[in-house]
Amino acid sequence: MIEARGLTRIPLRNAVFVACVVLLLISLVGVFFSLTWLWGVAVFGMLAGLGLYDLSQTRRTVSRNYPVLAHFRYVLESIGPEIRQYFIQSDLDERPFSREQRAVVYQRAKNESDKKPFGSLLDMYQPGHEWINHSLLPCAIENSDFRVRVGGSRCKQPYLASVLNISAMSFGSLSGNAIEALNAGACKGAFYHDTGEGSISRYHRRHGGDLVWEIGSGYFGCRNDDGSFNEERFAANASDDQVKMIEIKLSQGAKPGHGGILPAAKVTAEIAEAREVPMGQDVISPAAHSAFSTPLELMAFIARLRSLSGGKPVGFKLAIGHPWEWFAIVKAMLETGERPDFIVVDGGEGGTGAAPLEFINRMGVPLTEAVTLVHNTLVGAGLREEIRIGAAGKIMSGFHIARTMALGADWCNSARGFMFSLGCIQALNCHSDKCPSGVATQDPNRSRHLDVADKTARVYHFHRNTLKALAEMLGAAGLSHPSELGPEHIVRRVSESEIQSYDQIFAFLKPNELLNAKCEHTVFKHYWENARADSFLPPAQVARLRFTKLE
Repeated sequence: MIEARGLTRIPLRNAVFVACVVLLLISLVGVFFSLTWLWGVAVFGMLAGLGLYDLSQTRRTVSRNYPVLAHFRYVLESIGPEIRQYFIQSDLDERPFSREQRAVVYQRAKNESDKKPFGSLLDMYQPGHEWINHSLLPCAIENSDFRVRVGGSRCKQPYLASVLNISAMSFGSLSGNAIEALNAGACKGAFYHDTGEGSISRYHRRHGGDLVWEIGSGYFGCRNDDGSFNEERFAANASDDQVKMIEIKLSQGAKPGHGGILPAAKVTAEIAEAREVPMGQDVISPAAHSAFSTPLELMAFIARLRSLSGGKPVGFKLAIGHPWEWFAIVKAMLETGERPDFIVVDGGEGGTGAAPLEFINRMGVPLTEAVTLVHNTLVGAGLREEIRIGAAGKIMSGFHIARTMALGADWCNSARGFMFSLGCIQALNCHSDKCPSGVATQDPNRSRHLDVADKTARVYHFHRNTLKALAEMLGAAGLSHPSELGPEHIVRRVSESEIQSYDQIFAFLKPNELLNAKCEHTVFKHYWENARADSFLPPAQVARLRFTKLE
């Protein structure tokens, strides 16, 4: 405590404020001798005023207890992510992406050498370390433009998709310049650009890159004024030659089961144009679709969209949650004979512009288990040859693509990888409209500095060089195409003294195994038999509802 005769005791925590007041008084006296002291009056006057405000306000207890001094804490807290990223984190700390992962994207996007000296920084004896085994008969792969045909027997306009594409990111979440550069890069590299649920904007159309049009629960670009699905508007957009496939968004890995509201103040003229919504009103994305509510209705909706689009591939994206809901969808395929042309599996580790912490950290099945379950179910139900599987969730490198395809995916999508290629620095300001790189913002003063021509080249180079790296890995493993990858090719260290390949770690079903006999695999044993094609509800709840109706 600071104590003086005749004065109230002043807590030591107020010492900085008291010092500012004392220095202000000294500066005021100094002005009578030299005008140079005006600087002291200005600086210490502002600090003393700030301290008086801190003592009088009631919102922040810390500020009242530590006038002036508390603001140093607030400043340090505000730049904490930058301090950790640039001065504390190692090259391998993944929060959410390591410096090493970001650096390789930047190098490939700039078409610079991505070669590393000396040796690996990884601890290869740490449980969880994974690798792909090489072959004594390596082969040279001349063309790394790997493709997969998407479109079943009901599809009149099948599509040859690259094994690496741009994952769903809406205009509104990303700036117009970012969307334009992504699409121009996709056009140059002949891979697809997923629109996200924000529909097709003018920036998607300028360069003519292939689009996968994502239809979310808000039905943006194909909605009535009340938010319900509109066939005529859908058919008009879906008939565009630039739209190659239609993707129904059931859920998103980073925030599954979560709807959203875009406040009226953020609905610009361009966003209103893309989403076909009025300005001056909140734009609501419900948590669930209104066009269907059961698996059977979902199959009918898929058939409806395929017909309205002129026979283009139609599929859906989902994050795996309750297994019986996914099984119910597959049973609806079997019961109706209707099939999606593709399914995109979004892992729980996927990214987002903004979501509650609980959803980001604790909702949704991670990609490895999700892809394995989807692939296994389709194999066991005898449907795998008819349906292609895409996958998204922290995919950045050739190895990420290889390990995901080894589990059963046919291709991969990347969102944050392509954001890094645009110049994203992982500032973690996506939700604040203050993105320093002009990627995830609608502030024209920030986004206009993102040069479309330069970033187009970077998007193209990142895609091309990543697939070259994948081809080199495949060739070293003695393979000629990623479709040849299987779970036996990827190995994981499960303990300091034990390693296992994926085919030893994960159980894989045989073709038609779910149709011929009761499957003993744990998740199928518990949920497959009782899942119903006519309901997403848990089997026990369906039974209770039926019993109640009978009573």
